[in-house]
Amino acid sequence: MNSWLNAAIHRIEADYQRSADTHLIPLPLPALTDAGIDLYLKDESTHPTGSLKHRLARSLFLYALCNGFVREGTTIVEASSGSTAVSEAYFARLLGLPFIAVMPRSTSPEKITQISFYGGRCHFVDRADEVYGEARALAAECTEPGGGHYMDQFTYAERATDWRGNNNIAESMFAQMARERHPVPAWIVVGAGTGGTSATIGRYVRFRCHDTQLCVADPEGSVFSAYHRTGDATLTAPGSRIEGVGRPRVEPSFVRTLVDRMLDVPNTDSVAAMRALSALLGRKVGPSTGTNFIGMLTIAAEMRAAGQQGSILSLLCDAGERYLPSYHDAAWVQRSFGDCSAAQQRVAALLAA
Repeated sequence: MNSWLNAAIHRIEADYQRSADTHLIPLPLPALTDAGIDLYLKDESTHPTGSLKHRLARSLFLYALCNGFVREGTTIVEASSGSTAVSEAYFARLLGLPFIAVMPRSTSPEKITQISFYGGRCHFVDRADEVYGEARALAAECTEPGGGHYMDQFTYAERATDWRGNNNIAESMFAQMARERHPVPAWIVVGAGTGGTSATIGRYVRFRCHDTQLCVADPEGSVFSAYHRTGDATLTAPGSRIEGVGRPRVEPSFVRTLVDRMLDVPNTDSVAAMRALSALLGRKVGPSTGTNFIGMLTIAAEMRAAGQQGSILSLLCDAGERYLPSYHDAAWVQRSFGDCSAAQQRVAALLAA
């Protein structure tokens, strides 16, 4: 047996055993609660690397190790807008492997600092659609013992996680909901970057025969909504400006047949919802969580208007501290997205509905 491989898998599994599950947070919205509608966020910011992508990175490493893609000395290369790269840098350091993150220059400085903290190196490109080819080329150029491996989250995210269970995010959600007023959620709302989370949740819901629908909240500029509507995998789009969700091209890990509904979310709505949720929770959340929150509030308003009751779940993807100089800075938002006052009014109306 390969002693290095065995030790690598053991280290990852030991790291998992040291981690508790993430919390499920009920949102204090009395108007909705009185109407029989309960909202919950699964707080993925409490993972060791601070985001939902910690789960994905662990799965990707185990998948690559068990398939023989990664061995002792292999340089890990990933195309990422930040959070996946942070988490993969953590696991690369755990295994003593070099790590290179290929990312747009616009990635938040806080994420770049975290990648460096874990010993990773950042390689920048000018446009989001350049990350794929550059990452593949860098991995092919590696001459160190063990070679290079392009982890390719956008292809392998939907297959690296065991969607039937094994403590995946969907299984955890439903277990934590067991004693709530509406234990089987009417809706689960997520964003899509790779599409791995929506694929895992969608498959699990069907496998367990739950009466739950899946909504993907898609930010302005992303291609996923148009792809879901048309089925045309050759479509492209400008790309999302909400860091962490949305893509300029259709990613292999996004499985459209698992998604019941797509919801298009303007950038200003994502930012306004991020601010409103931060105030509601008393701590800052990131912009992709704002995108999710818009989806939750939209569906809640529709349910209330139709006289329906039930629960709605989504994800708190990462902490807002990563975005203090950007999405949480009023001047930066004004320069980047313009006036958000109309969006703030729309969010306030949804909260009051």
